[in-house]
Amino acid sequence: IMNAFGLIQIGLILSSITIISSLQCNHLPLQQRKVIENSLRLLDKMGKEFPQQCLREKMSFRFPAQVLQPRQKETFGAAIEEIFQNIFYIFSKNLTLAAWDGTVLHQFQNGLYLQIEQLEACVIEKHSKHCWSKEVSRLKLKKYFRKIDCFLKDKQHDLCSWEISRAEMRRCLQLIDKVTRKL
Repeated sequence: IMNAFGLIQIGLILSSITIISSLQCNHLPLQQRKVIENSLRLLDKMGKEFPQQCLREKMSFRFPAQVLQPRQKETFGAAIEEIFQNIFYIFSKNLTLAAWDGTVLHQFQNGLYLQIEQLEACVIEKHSKHCWSKEVSRLKLKKYFRKIDCFLKDKQHDLCSWEISRAEMRRCLQLIDKVTRKL
C-alpha cells in the first residue's frame, strides 16, 4: 500500500511540475520582455557613457535580423535562447579591461543565465514537435557572435572593444525587444 501511495504522490508531483512549466512557457514572451528591459537597464548601468576615444573604432557586426522573423513561437524561442547563450558567453570572459561595475555585470549575467534555463526548458518541451528547422539561422547567429568574439580578441579585449561590444549587445537586445512586443 505504501509503495502505491508513494508512486501516486510522485505522479502528482511530476504532473504539477509539467503544468507549472507549461504555464511558464505560455508567459515566456512577457517574461522575455521583462528580462530584456532589465538587461538593457543593466547594460546602461554597468558602464558609463560611450568613451569619445572609441568613436573612431566603431565596427559594424550586422546582426542577422532575419533570424527574428518567426514562423512559429518555438523557432523564435530557440533563436532567442541561442542569442542569450552567445551574449552570456561573450560577457563571461576576459573582462579585466572593461571598466564596468562588477555587481551590475553579475546581475546582467545572472538574468541572462536564468532566462537561458527557462528558454531551454520551453524549447526542449516544444522541440519534439518543431525542430529548430532553420539551421541556417543558427549558423548566421554563430557567425555574427564569432565576429564580435574575434573583434574582442583582435583588440586584446581592450576598453574600446568592450564598449563597442556592449553597444552592439544593446542594439541586439533592442531588436529582440521590438520583435517580442509584436508577438
